[in-house]
Amino acid sequence: MTWLNIQDLDGPRPLALLVLALLLVEAGAAWWRGRGAYDWGETGATLVIALGQRLINVAAAPLVALPFLTLYPYRLFDLGPLGGASLVLLFLGVDFCYYWHHRAMHRLRLFWATHGVHHSTTKLNLSAAFRLGWGGAVTGGFLFYLPLVLIGFPPLAVFLMLGADLTYQLFLHSTWVPRLGPLEWVLNTPRHHHVHHAANAECRDRNFGGVLIVFDRLFGTFSPVPAADLRFGLDGVAPSRNPFKVALRGWADVGRRLARARSLAQGADALFGRP
Repeated sequence: MTWLNIQDLDGPRPLALLVLALLLVEAGAAWWRGRGAYDWGETGATLVIALGQRLINVAAAPLVALPFLTLYPYRLFDLGPLGGASLVLLFLGVDFCYYWHHRAMHRLRLFWATHGVHHSTTKLNLSAAFRLGWGGAVTGGFLFYLPLVLIGFPPLAVFLMLGADLTYQLFLHSTWVPRLGPLEWVLNTPRHHHVHHAANAECRDRNFGGVLIVFDRLFGTFSPVPAADLRFGLDGVAPSRNPFKVALRGWADVGRRLARARSLAQGADALFGRP
């Protein structure tokens, strides 16, 4: 997940009510089967983190929109009204850009400062989809999607397609992990995404896809479900139910590294080194 998500889609409340209903159904089904799918202290922290993330993203929205609106008049092609083939190309373009953005969030400390929050939950369930870090909108993630505007796709269309891509990803966090047969060769599924969230060594930095899993297969980052049981959370980091500690831990790490830096190279490593 990233700086734009389904929580940013303003409008009627049915979507929020539907999500709440899905959370309750999932929690009830897990309880009925005797599975501890939810840690309610962790889920409570997630709700606070989600609220803070939404408020920050609303405030930062003009900063994100400005580069897109500025560059759009210089687009290479005038695509006109989108439909049919152009919508398919936009979908593929957004999912391709999301793959590289998501991969960068695992490789660059500045991006991981916010994205690591999403991986901090020890129970993977639908609520985990909303555990998103604070400040990701201003760390430059939008740069990965600017080429789509330069090609000629309208900024609003890019935002809406990315929102649809991220809405699909809610389903990927479900405790229900069905086998989808041949579709798993093409689509990102809960089975693939559970691997992505797992802290097992063989699962680290794998399965970055949004809707599609084909880019992971093409660029060598795909991993099937391992034989070992999956465990979730951050290696070497004690779980916390304090939402502020969880949300700010990554930023505190970057701040400490910058404070210790004694050269430009050390400063660059503090921001862009491997987390």
